[in-house]
Amino acid sequence: MTSVMIAGRVRHAGGPASTSDDADTFRRRLLDGLADSIAANGYRNTTIADIVRQARTSRRTFYEHFPSREACFVALLTEKNAEMVGKISAAVDPASPWEVQVRQAVATWIRSAESAPAITVSWIRDVPSLGAAARELQRDMMESFITMIQTLCDTEEWHAAGAGPVSRQVVIILLGGLRELIATTVEDDGRVGDITEPAVRASVALLGPRA
Repeated sequence: MTSVMIAGRVRHAGGPASTSDDADTFRRRLLDGLADSIAANGYRNTTIADIVRQARTSRRTFYEHFPSREACFVALLTEKNAEMVGKISAAVDPASPWEVQVRQAVATWIRSAESAPAITVSWIRDVPSLGAAARELQRDMMESFITMIQTLCDTEEWHAAGAGPVSRQVVIILLGGLRELIATTVEDDGRVGDITEPAVRASVALLGPRA
């Protein structure tokens, strides 16, 4: 297939002209289509046909943006993870007492998980069963959370209270526990918001001043 440039637009022979804005729009629709399908059926039961139906587009368009269902999944989770890290970081007031900061971070995390429970559980349960690219994603996502927590706990307020810096091992224990608590709550049809208090207490105990 040949293509020609027309005033900043690309026209493939035999096809309509498209712009980078068009490409971004279709990519957004495909990611949203995958998110909707995961919410309705779970990732494992989602097919490319489901994604393009939700996105109101075609398989051809899907393959112009993603080589596989797994690649689309990785892109969606990368985006959602970055959004969550950004929300948590923005919600924490570094001038507040450290216990308040813990509550701000944990409550924001839980609200984010509660807003898209199926995707939250899918990333916890489905990613480990995928291939090398997904395992790399899992490590990258974990690293972003580790960096965020260590940064939030390495301030004057934390040091004055005798807390922080927090070790990598402690952060991994905290993340693993909170992730599993969220996943089992959703799988048991519980309300994710109901775990806020025990999650805050556990986080305070792990991150707070050492005896």
